[in-house]
Amino acid sequence: MQRKIYARGLGPQVVVQWLAGLAVSACVAVAAQAQPAAAPGAVPPSAADFFRTPLAARPVLSPNGRYLAYALTQDKARTALVVMDLEQPGPLKAVGAFRDSDVNRIWWVNDERLVFDAIDRKPRRDGPTIPGLWAVNRDGSDFRQLIQPDYEELKRTGSRVQGKDRVLDWDWRLHTVLTDGSSDVVVANLVTNGVREVTSITLSRLDTRTALRTSLTDGAPPNVIGWELDQQGKPIVATSNQDGRFIMYRRKSGDDGWVAWKEGDAVRDSVPDILAVGGSREMYVVQGTAKGTSALFRVEPGTEQPGSAPLLSLDGYDFRGQAIIDRDSKRLLGVHYETDASGTAWFDAGMKEVQKLVDAQLPHTVNRILCQRCEGAPRMLIAAESDQRPVEYYVYQREARKVMGLFPSRPWLRGKPMGERDMQRFAARDGLPIPTLVTWPVGKPKGPQPAVVLVHGGPWVRGSHWAWEPQAQFLASRGYVVIEPEFRGSTGYGHPHFRAGWKQWGLAMQDDVADAVDWAVKQGWVDPKRVCIAGASYGGYAALMGLVRHQERYQCAINWVGVTDIDLMYAIHWSDSSDEWKQYGLPVLVGERVKDAAQIKETSPIHQAAKIRRPLLMAYGLDDWRVPIKHGTDFKDAVAKTNSDVEWVAYADEGHGWLMHETHIDFWTRVENFLGKHIGPKAVPK
Repeated sequence: MQRKIYARGLGPQVVVQWLAGLAVSACVAVAAQAQPAAAPGAVPPSAADFFRTPLAARPVLSPNGRYLAYALTQDKARTALVVMDLEQPGPLKAVGAFRDSDVNRIWWVNDERLVFDAIDRKPRRDGPTIPGLWAVNRDGSDFRQLIQPDYEELKRTGSRVQGKDRVLDWDWRLHTVLTDGSSDVVVANLVTNGVREVTSITLSRLDTRTALRTSLTDGAPPNVIGWELDQQGKPIVATSNQDGRFIMYRRKSGDDGWVAWKEGDAVRDSVPDILAVGGSREMYVVQGTAKGTSALFRVEPGTEQPGSAPLLSLDGYDFRGQAIIDRDSKRLLGVHYETDASGTAWFDAGMKEVQKLVDAQLPHTVNRILCQRCEGAPRMLIAAESDQRPVEYYVYQREARKVMGLFPSRPWLRGKPMGERDMQRFAARDGLPIPTLVTWPVGKPKGPQPAVVLVHGGPWVRGSHWAWEPQAQFLASRGYVVIEPEFRGSTGYGHPHFRAGWKQWGLAMQDDVADAVDWAVKQGWVDPKRVCIAGASYGGYAALMGLVRHQERYQCAINWVGVTDIDLMYAIHWSDSSDEWKQYGLPVLVGERVKDAAQIKETSPIHQAAKIRRPLLMAYGLDDWRVPIKHGTDFKDAVAKTNSDVEWVAYADEGHGWLMHETHIDFWTRVENFLGKHIGPKAVPK
């Protein structure tokens, strides 16, 4: 089915209908309230409410602190880009919207101009969609398409959008928004081979008004796939990746060419990460420490190594975060980070005081201050959230030293009781500490409860975060304790924790999930006869392997978009896994295809399907390029030979995870009914 994204806004009448009655009044002071207790017999929110697109999302404050841009989604309408004047409140103004796509990420280029990209949450496609890029003034004028959004359209027609002057092809992306006051951004060109694998990336400076561009990376080292820029927008660090190895290059003094700086194994080694470059070309680098976790270090200009003491180290956690560099002074003021919950470390005394004032006025939430001219702007944006409260947005008025309310992201859930979430750790059977996020049903009832073990995907990611999360809260609202173990192989908890998961699919990684169940039972939280294992992608794989290896612990399993055949990950050519990853990544992290063939077969659900006798719910996307539908259909046919209690659904126009609201509602309604049947109050444990 052919699909187009029109590079023009909606007509004025349509915009008026969208925004009728939504005049913006002056910001008012709002005190954060403690989460309300559940009323006896209260009906929990519907699946539709948990998984709706937020009404307001991704707000960004202009550098001068006067204008707020954000993505607005009303009812069943498409998501539009709107701009709010915080000094002279009036009707909301939609400055970017499409008939068949949704505004997604938004950036201010300067105080007058913005750029944004778009996705399609109601996709009708036969391949991956590229987000594209557009530019517009805050008053809606000078609207211009910069990057063509849809690879499939190019593949079919071999041409760009008709009538669009200087529109870049689908293989360009936004790389960096500059902070020099110009209307320019930096864009990246992804150089690909014949099967769309990225082999290198080049950069250009792009004028968002004229679409004229200038190359920034002539004479660069070969095979560069990562770039870091200084505060003037010039490349200063280049990282190449080829044949399983990485090389990081630094710009020579005087910008006279490049010199190799660091190198190593791209899979086995902990690759340094350049978090930011300061105004004097000092670099802030995230790299490993003797403790096994990564920390933030400062590298002075002209030196090759960081100082001996880290700028910030987090006990038991890798440093993962964002730098806060003032747009004018170019100083690093602080960093956002995450341990058991998100937080901010301010190095600037003035911003420490602001954070203290904000936290005093919003005492029940974690409050992230977002600003560009942090040292001088009259306002700062605040994103406030907790485990039980979806993010809400506020403005801090510097002169008044007051927090003023803006809007909640999900107003239909405001004031609704939610489950308490807590990060804990237990010792696996071999003694390895396993961080685990537990979500209790609303009201935290006493005594053993039915439980869902929710296994994260990846698997080489941090899977759980102490914040409001729709999947866990939906399950908790239905009366289930939700257990989310950060099994070995997960990242964010130090290299040894990650390393312990190598070649452990279905083995020690699976044991960690089973041990999480035993631990929760010993705590008195979970009824051992009412446990279901569930997850997506790798989590779906683990749900199946849970029934293969630890069937006595689980009454049922839910697998969506899960891997069922490990060997197929090496063999299949119509997926988004690159040949480089298959050759150098999978053999280290999962197993060598020939040498470890016996283990791969033993730990592939497709070859163990006859062992699965518990009830099973499976869901896949027909357009999934990460775990192609063949994983699901082949396993469905295999398990059906010995198990008649299998529910199956395949969603058209969905990929690796659900985009469409209708799919979310259908899937999670199925999950609710499935769990209720097998581990709910009326279920009869087998």
